[in-house]
Amino acid sequence: MNPQHRHSWGLAFGLCLITLAVNLQAPLYTTYAQLSGYGAGATAVAFSGYVLGVLPVLLAFGGLADRVGRKPLILVALGLSMLATLVTLLWPSLEALGVARLMMGIGTGLASATSTAYMAELMATGDPRSPANRVTASTSLGFGLGAALTSLFLFVHHSATPGSFWLQLMLAAMAIGVVWRLPDPARKIKDAPLLRLPLFPAGSLPYSFSMLLAWATSGLVIAILPSVLATHDLQRWSGLSTFTVISCGLLFQPWVRRMQPARATGLGLLILPVSYALLAWGASAGSLAAVLLGALGASSACYGFLYLGGLSAVTAMAGVEKARVSAGFFLFAYVGFSIPVVVTGLLADAFGADVALIVFGLALLAGASVTGWRIVRTEAYVTRLSHC
Repeated sequence: MNPQHRHSWGLAFGLCLITLAVNLQAPLYTTYAQLSGYGAGATAVAFSGYVLGVLPVLLAFGGLADRVGRKPLILVALGLSMLATLVTLLWPSLEALGVARLMMGIGTGLASATSTAYMAELMATGDPRSPANRVTASTSLGFGLGAALTSLFLFVHHSATPGSFWLQLMLAAMAIGVVWRLPDPARKIKDAPLLRLPLFPAGSLPYSFSMLLAWATSGLVIAILPSVLATHDLQRWSGLSTFTVISCGLLFQPWVRRMQPARATGLGLLILPVSYALLAWGASAGSLAAVLLGALGASSACYGFLYLGGLSAVTAMAGVEKARVSAGFFLFAYVGFSIPVVVTGLLADAFGADVALIVFGLALLAGASVTGWRIVRTEAYVTRLSHC
């Protein structure tokens, strides 16, 4: 294996371990809530601590990598992933989960700010899509794998501190050793600006809003679904549902890359409400097959059609401002990953899980319909202009 390939796979290993820690505790959310005496609303608030960490880093420190280099940010992110895991290992509670999620958000924000650029420098390839594809694949795999590993350990022995936590600590320590040996070829710019405010080109908002809907759905599966499954004694399967709703989207990405962005996004907006309806019905009825099938469909939309389709669309509109436009796209994504999940959790506490799931589903259907209509209208207008 030549050095470029070896280095790029080393970085991919590090990125996978950073994101693996993010959902490591997902199957234990209901357990933490019970130990702390809280409900679904407080669980959703603790879950959203991740967004409080990631957004300020992405928006206010987007230029940090230009000042200090790429590798230090990846190393700090790996260290924060270990610290977050250690916090929940020593103090298994909802309060500790909130603190851990905040640290994981900061770490993921640091890694996100530099991972694609660092991968491109290590791979030294003429194809700009290859580094982004490797980063997307490694991080998506990690996001789902953490929850799946914890579920596997819980099948053997149910504990608030399963062996998957120790496994993450061991593998992340190995990843630090691997990343430490990587080169850092980027030239450091001492006076590079830290603040990079997001930018929204004309026509980009429907694509960004589609990402809000996508990640609101995946966030709901991660944060709220375990408590619903627990009523049917299926909480041990929540990690597998999290893995399915995140990582299985990788299977659809090669297909999405061959599609026009507007077509891919429109198809995702059709699939998402239907998949959510199946998933929510399965959770309420105690049908594990419906939950997993719905999660697979939602994953195809959230991390396939809507993610790649929307990102490709806004990137094409960005011109030379790709970093700022990308920040705006992910701003919508992380807003979706927090506020709708918290509101749904509060509704579940006040009116019951079934009512909360129905309200979210109706809002999702309305949002997907309006967003899809806007995209169709925009594309039709652009097509007419091109023929004039």
